[in-house]
Amino acid sequence: MADHIVSSYDTDLENLRRSIAEMGGVAEKMMTDATDALVRRDTTLAQAVIVADKRLDLLQREIEERSVLLIARRQPLAIDLRETISGIRVSGDLERIGDLAKNIAKRVVAISDQAQPQKIVLGVQHMSDLVQEQLKNVLDAYASRDVTAAREVWERDSAIDALYNSLFRELLTYMMEDPRNISFCTHLLFCAKNVERIGDHTTNVAETIEYLVTGETPTAERPKNDASNYATITPST
Repeated sequence: MADHIVSSYDTDLENLRRSIAEMGGVAEKMMTDATDALVRRDTTLAQAVIVADKRLDLLQREIEERSVLLIARRQPLAIDLRETISGIRVSGDLERIGDLAKNIAKRVVAISDQAQPQKIVLGVQHMSDLVQEQLKNVLDAYASRDVTAAREVWERDSAIDALYNSLFRELLTYMMEDPRNISFCTHLLFCAKNVERIGDHTTNVAETIEYLVTGETPTAERPKNDASNYATITPST
């Protein structure tokens, strides 16, 4: 009977890990597709990203419900309890990443008929490429319980902030040079901010990995390098 209970519990945890891995895959694809849609001015792809967010929301709700039931039924201790709590945290960050990717896709639709300075768009793409790498690395670190890799993601957050600051200044310059650029550049600023916020959520996941493996949450201040006044704006969902 005890062996049966342990086996069933292991199955519950494995199903939880599998669902989080699926969420990670959906979130990664949404971010990649949203960026591609922005660069290629592809409103069809952007609409697909918007629709995909519903799948991510559903997965996140299922993970939360499954985790609550697991805690109630199994009353896990130590590492198993941390894994369940960590699963809830990570699923929340992945759901938010999907929201931010969806926001980018919505802005692609909004600016599809506007003139787009391609150089600036490519700047957002470069920033997104770096954050996509962060997301992939932190998801791999979560799957392998690799604290070292998670800390590397955590430490690189300031580089994303610095790139956002540079892009912010460049977009302001475009707007000051020609008022006709204001509408498009404002949308692009929000896209860039969404990307930067996705980077913050990868950092959240990195901190959760350290909690999962060690039982401790990082106490050091996050390495931030976001000096723009615009950074205080939170993108709408």
